[in-house]
Amino acid sequence: MVKGKIRLADIAKAAGVSQGTASNVFSRPDVVRDEVREHVLAVAKNLGYAGPSVTGRLLRAGKVNAIGVAAIEPLAYFFDDPWARAFLAALAEVCDAKGTGLTLVSARNQQRLSWNIKSALVDGFVLLCVEGGERLVELTRERQLPFVSLALGVDDPSIPAIGVNNVDGAAAAAHHLTALGHRRFVILSTEFTDDHVGRIDVHDIERGVYSTSRDRAAGYWRALAQAGIARETVPVFETQNDRQSVHACLEQVFAAAEHPTAILAMSDNIAMLAMAWLADRGLTVPDDISIIGFDGVPEGGICKPGLTTMAQPFQELALRAVRAILDDAMPEEREIIAVKLIERGSTAAPKA
Repeated sequence: MVKGKIRLADIAKAAGVSQGTASNVFSRPDVVRDEVREHVLAVAKNLGYAGPSVTGRLLRAGKVNAIGVAAIEPLAYFFDDPWARAFLAALAEVCDAKGTGLTLVSARNQQRLSWNIKSALVDGFVLLCVEGGERLVELTRERQLPFVSLALGVDDPSIPAIGVNNVDGAAAAAHHLTALGHRRFVILSTEFTDDHVGRIDVHDIERGVYSTSRDRAAGYWRALAQAGIARETVPVFETQNDRQSVHACLEQVFAAAEHPTAILAMSDNIAMLAMAWLADRGLTVPDDISIIGFDGVPEGGICKPGLTTMAQPFQELALRAVRAILDDAMPEEREIIAVKLIERGSTAAPKA
């Protein structure tokens, strides 16, 4: 017998016990007499046998009691991005309550994507950032496991999806500021495309790849129009939701002769990066300029001043996603969940 290729039947034969007894030593040791168990384990150790394949046992059982989370982003995204951290924390809490594991699946490397999806020991997948990730959806379907997407903008109604109402949420954010009396705005957006930073016109926004950004822009414009503010008069600056691009856009905004009195930020991350940039230049929030974010991440509640934001229901999103996979509760249609305005110290009436 060659080390590394030993089978359970070989151990049973060498130990002089039945294969059923040998199997019980590894899977149900409490039903085997101590002296028999110790003898079989000693034989197994001598022959270099580590025990039955956990992978094989799980696959035979049909369930592995774990959920996979995949995104077309680097794995660091789950730890670096405030929204991703908040959602993952909510998902982990729901999985803890159900006694279910979580597996992060890398979908960034296209050469390894097929292997990573097909070999992941999970009962189903939660897919993030599906737009631009058609191959990710295709491979997940090939696994014939349940999956649910957290994107609503993909033109494929067969993809089960759960998400938030970005249009109404953004409209509520803009309405909050117009009700305070603001009339001069700038929008700091999340990505419409993958490689552009800076001012972007209406037509490029409408042709943008990412529906979350398009929908939030549409919501802002709707509320601004209701206040008599034409969308063409509100500049939109596209960021990549990171420090460098947010700061670059703000440099352009404040280089103009007339400054906005309010910033509509499409993510809390953008809003908090903007607040830090303004503070470094001696501008005070909300006295000099008001800022409202979108997401409701925990960091927004502890920054100074606290960030006014449209809060996503992370717990509900996570709970519905887990139930869809583990409890066969897939949404029959796309589920859209409302967001909630949380007023804090970053917004106030503009100076007279």
